[in-house]
Amino acid sequence: MLITLLRTKIHGAIITQANRDYTGSITIDRRLLEASGLCPNEKVLVVDIHNGARFETYIIVGKKDSGVVGINGAAAHLVKPGEKIIIMAFGQFSPGEARKHQPQVLLVDAANRPGRIFRLPASGKVEE
Repeated sequence: MLITLLRTKIHGAIITQANRDYTGSITIDRRLLEASGLCPNEKVLVVDIHNGARFETYIIVGKKDSGVVGINGAAAHLVKPGEKIIIMAFGQFSPGEARKHQPQVLLVDAANRPGRIFRLPASGKVEE
């Protein structure tokens, strides 16, 4: 049996563009992908902090150091530029792996540059 757990997330990214006339996906600055451990074409769950909208999509790579976090296709109806989002990826773990797993969290600044990176313990309490 495998258990689905949060693997990594980008917390507090700001949407820079919402393009309805696109086949779908989320465009993320390559620097954020590298820092977070997310992969091109990876399935992600996106949550809009402002309105609670949630949707799944896949990642396409944006220009490195551009700060781009763009929502494309139908999901662009759910969000607006300037809103903060959380981008989450999940993984499959054995029960033994699950007991030890601590997801990685990447906080970003107001320009969508990588900030603090930490592991989230099972307690949910992050050491300062």
